[in-house]
Amino acid sequence: MSATIGPSIAIEGLTKDYGSGRGAFDVSFSVERGEVFGFLGPNGAGKTVTMRNLMGFIRPDSGSVRIEGLDCFAQRARIQERLGHLPGEIACMDEMTGTAFLEFMARMKKLRDRTRMNELVEYFELDPARRIRKMSKGTKQKVGLVCAFMTSPDIILLDEPTSGLDPLMQSRFIELVLEEKRRGATILLSSHLFEEVERTCDRVAFIRAGKLAAVEHMDDVRKSRKRVFAVTFADAAARDRYVAAHPAATAHGTASVETTVGGDLDAFVKGLAAYEIVDLTAREQTLEELFMHLYGSESKGGSHE
Repeated sequence: MSATIGPSIAIEGLTKDYGSGRGAFDVSFSVERGEVFGFLGPNGAGKTVTMRNLMGFIRPDSGSVRIEGLDCFAQRARIQERLGHLPGEIACMDEMTGTAFLEFMARMKKLRDRTRMNELVEYFELDPARRIRKMSKGTKQKVGLVCAFMTSPDIILLDEPTSGLDPLMQSRFIELVLEEKRRGATILLSSHLFEEVERTCDRVAFIRAGKLAAVEHMDDVRKSRKRVFAVTFADAAARDRYVAAHPAATAHGTASVETTVGGDLDAFVKGLAAYEIVDLTAREQTLEELFMHLYGSESKGGSHE
């Protein structure tokens, strides 16, 4: 693809309506050259619909979807020559072995030098000799990742890239994305995993019910993230006294609360000192909790760039 001035990926007013609230509605965001951009949201929120529009598999009802200035539907063949893509559901040719499938894809992508392909097979500890239908979800995912990265593409679209991978391979994927970023690749990835997004992404977008709720810099997301504490009191009466004094706490079970705390932990801990505590656990907010907390009150999606 020829270099153009402006963002690598530009989506403006994308609408694809499948009825019953399913699809994507007036979605607009751009991904700059060399940027890793996280695309986040619950299942069915519109992530895959947006990805399929970018791949040129479907035509928008309205709006424009462009990669390097080219229309993703009308000029999809030209775009896909230099595009890496990992779909959310990998549809491989089940009767082929992994080796045969990778060779087939390499020929289709006109990849003359197999060096990078073989490096990635080794990097992900992939044994491609088996028939694809006998492979586990994680092994199929590795085949898909090798296909997505083996041409060293300028732009890479990844839909839930570490689904089915064990923690070691998830970590290797993160290192690969950082390596590709240093090379100058533009990467759009959808994910549910905070560490994956936190370690790789420059900015993130959150989509809910087909509408864009926010676009944020990752540094700002990190600063906004809070801890969620589950506190179990000695009895329900103590729990009720605590909830009365701390309206932000939510009652759970017979004698427990869940509360979100950011910044000053000292005041939170001192507030518990007046009660008999049986158990206390803490975890970080999930990405979805964080964005729902920040934007859950909005009835309409709107970009906050």
